Amino acid sequence: MAELVPYPFPKLIERIFQEWDKQKSIFDIKERFFFTNPGQIDFSVSLHDMRASTPFGPASGPHAQMAQNIVMSWLCGARIMELKTVQILDELEIPRPCIDVPNVGYNVEWSQELKVEESLHEYVKGSMLVDLLIHSGILNIRPEDCDTIYDISLGYDLAGIKSEKIQSYVRQMRDASEIVEHYRAQIPEKYAHLRDCSFRTKIANSITLSTFHGCPPDEVEKIASYLLDEVGIHTIVKFNPTLLGKETLREILHDKLGYLDLVVPDSAFDDDMLWEQAVGICERLQKKARQLSLGFGAKCSNTLIVENFRDFVPATEKVMYASGAPLHVLAIHLVKRFREQFGHSLPISFSAGIDAQNFASAVSMGLTPITSCTDLLRKGGYPRAIRYFTNLVKDMKKLGVTDISSYIGAKAQEADPSLSEISGDELLKQAVLKNTASYTEETIVSGSYHQTKHQKIPPKPGTTLEIFDCLTCDICIPVCPNDANFAYPLENNTTEVVFFTYRKGQWEKSLKGEVAVNKKHQIANFADFCNECGNCDTFCPDLGGPYILKPRFFGSLEEWKKYADLDGFYLAIEDNTQKVWGRFEKKEYYLQVDTTQTKEEEDFPVGKYTADGVTVEVSPEGIQGEATEDTTIDGTYIVLMNYLRRGVLHDSGANYALISAMS
Repeated sequence: MAELVPYPFPKLIERIFQEWDKQKSIFDIKERFFFTNPGQIDFSVSLHDMRASTPFGPASGPHAQMAQNIVMSWLCGARIMELKTVQILDELEIPRPCIDVPNVGYNVEWSQELKVEESLHEYVKGSMLVDLLIHSGILNIRPEDCDTIYDISLGYDLAGIKSEKIQSYVRQMRDASEIVEHYRAQIPEKYAHLRDCSFRTKIANSITLSTFHGCPPDEVEKIASYLLDEVGIHTIVKFNPTLLGKETLREILHDKLGYLDLVVPDSAFDDDMLWEQAVGICERLQKKARQLSLGFGAKCSNTLIVENFRDFVPATEKVMYASGAPLHVLAIHLVKRFREQFGHSLPISFSAGIDAQNFASAVSMGLTPITSCTDLLRKGGYPRAIRYFTNLVKDMKKLGVTDISSYIGAKAQEADPSLSEISGDELLKQAVLKNTASYTEETIVSGSYHQTKHQKIPPKPGTTLEIFDCLTCDICIPVCPNDANFAYPLENNTTEVVFFTYRKGQWEKSLKGEVAVNKKHQIANFADFCNECGNCDTFCPDLGGPYILKPRFFGSLEEWKKYADLDGFYLAIEDNTQKVWGRFEKKEYYLQVDTTQTKEEEDFPVGKYTADGVTVEVSPEGIQGEATEDTTIDGTYIVLMNYLRRGVLHDSGANYALISAMS
């Protein structure tokens, strides 16, 4: 099973600018999906007295784990990045597949899948790439729309968080000067003019505390107190939906929303924090934060622990974590409870089932940040966020406002005209309470979040994926949060397969079938970015899973050799030679092509081929070389590897396998 492998910083830069020049896209996100704020609306919000150009960002999860994830989120309007949770245990065994979002979302993953040091470098690289894009001038975006906040997410216990490993990570996230200079020096000579970019070195100055379901309340408070007192950093504590209580949660989930198949075990309530305990913790920590001139807030909410009743994630996992529509309603009810208790004084971060239909409502409630995960895993991926802003702007224009504060007030006055007599800061306080109460009721009475509205699954007509055949709908590309799946061109062709048998000093030929390419648009997988989460399989109309049946390319020969149990390929370009290392059914093959003598349209290239310890010269006429009597070489693999070489290394493309091959 492959693991995530960070991509070298220089190659990320090469990928960005080559792809932009050739295709006017970045990490497979087309220019038309970039957030540019054409209406020049002021979407800005304040978090811990820091300005962010929008309240939106990726939740601490798969969309904020690697450098390219951060860039893709940013391109689509994210300006508050909840980076994926980092903890001291950084060699996790995560079940595969681990993400299941056919309608409601389910997962069995938790914290970062990289080593702590790797996560640190990925986050700094992501921040630097964003700075490079802004500095380069290729984006049509105003400076005031670029202000970005990076938020550290930490878990899961006090001992781990106090460890030198984690505290070193936090220190370097707060001052990444050495790492920034390390990568500045790696900017390729071709882009030397970008080396004078004013990169941010204080990557983050806030922490969102993530704790396990069932973490003792006093442990939560001790961790947050340590972060405020000893680390001296703005802190937000993430709370669980079980704070609503067993009866209230089940009434909402089962009786009002109809999710009878979501069974929350009693232990989820018995082992978790009570509402009264949460109130006390927030009161004490808020007071402490004020005394230290730091920010403190609450996050609604963590995922919902439920019994594993589906057949997608491994059956060994007795529970899984639900998100999406049902969690949205539960988390909104939890927000309402916090608002009733604390009014507008307690800042609230929100993450639960955000999508284009409810983002504006969340904005009207004064929530910051408003983060999304499940929706971005659906068809379309990161660009789905653009509709969040489109719908928000439509509502803002209807109300005649151009900034977030005015929108919050106008939204409340629309529902309650008596609030028109109030203005200034007092209106904002009353409006937040009014909008929260109104929307909380709407989540129930509208029926939009009822189970009957969230039971459709992506269609699968029944056809099975093959290496060169599928519907080529490209759905699998944007649903991958890591951009692991990619498209490449390949000319339609049918090639007869020749088997070569060595007898009496000559290679005898026999025809055995053919290899057919019937579509010019093909799909492949970049193994270094594929953690086998399974999300592309959920949305692929064909059976089999793109990450399983489509050709898998590794970013280095070392990685290809390391995962000898996985079929896949590595490509390399050296002067006029193109090399292909291939593995089919765990057997290894090697093809070396002389590009000065090989015609693009030839099915058999000019070069060398190795299989089963035998190396031969290859040409369109056949093969030459010596071997033991009755040795047979299956020409199928020569054809397949040559097709893949021609397609993935095509000069009109820009993909990770191509960029890796050029090193």
